[in-house]
Amino acid sequence: MRPDDWHLTEDVDDFLARAGDFLRSRPALHTTPLTVIEKMRTRWADAFGAEATLFGQLESGDEVRAIFYRPPSHRLTLTPLSPEQAGSLAAHLADLGHPVSGVTADHDTATAFVETWQRHTGAASVPSWRGRLYRLGTLTPPKPRPDGRGRVVDPQDHEQLIRWCGEFVATVGEAPSIDAGSWADSRFADKHFTFWENPDGTPVSMAGSTSMVGGMIRVDPVYTPAHLRGHGYAGAVTVEVSRAALTAGATDVVLFTDPANPTSNDLYQRIGYVPVTDFTGYDFSYDAPEAGEEEPRNTTRLPSGS
Repeated sequence: MRPDDWHLTEDVDDFLARAGDFLRSRPALHTTPLTVIEKMRTRWADAFGAEATLFGQLESGDEVRAIFYRPPSHRLTLTPLSPEQAGSLAAHLADLGHPVSGVTADHDTATAFVETWQRHTGAASVPSWRGRLYRLGTLTPPKPRPDGRGRVVDPQDHEQLIRWCGEFVATVGEAPSIDAGSWADSRFADKHFTFWENPDGTPVSMAGSTSMVGGMIRVDPVYTPAHLRGHGYAGAVTVEVSRAALTAGATDVVLFTDPANPTSNDLYQRIGYVPVTDFTGYDFSYDAPEAGEEEPRNTTRLPSGS
């Protein structure tokens, strides 16, 4: 792969004009780029600040084969690449001096990128996230179904919704924390939520979902408070949200799980979700040179606050 096979731009509309069909061609596998780039397109300044996002698409024979995007956080997200393609991209970005604070992709792509990036920049890498992508096959409601019903969250539920999303973030180790002050800028604010309620109307579980992009809706998050688990509420509310996605016309309904959590993986497979592939995220760190020592060739320095 020649470096000039990658076409770079900071214009989201130009990027989507060239790469939009490619992203929509595999909506399940491209779930995160589809939703994040749509947010960039519609809420650019509010969601991502004034600093430009760098986009790239790999083209061969007038067809887009892969893409990446790197927002102001400098965290790179990639669609699947061969090890050779991932390594060539890492070398190309390092040669151009583009800072990268981390990378997220399917496991093989992320690992291949990291290996070359480390050689060119001297960066250290630490695995920071693992996710298993599932796509809905045949929706199969759990049996027995817990008593109660699903209910779309309305404005009067806002305080509880914020509290549960904050508890979810703490449970899975995400940052930053969520409260009323940070809600509008959080990754949850533009999602659609459903509660599962007991027969007396008490909410006992919740599930959220993205808006549909390219025929794809992603279920995220699913949360049941610890003291209410083990009653089938998570499965019931996930079925409600999944059925609503299908009714809305989604061709691909997907979700991520923690591969190390057998309970959630078993649950989603029982209700009809099928594993697609595993994803991995890595964080990079960069050591400052000793006094009087020259910067290593191609070492990328990250700006303060990245």
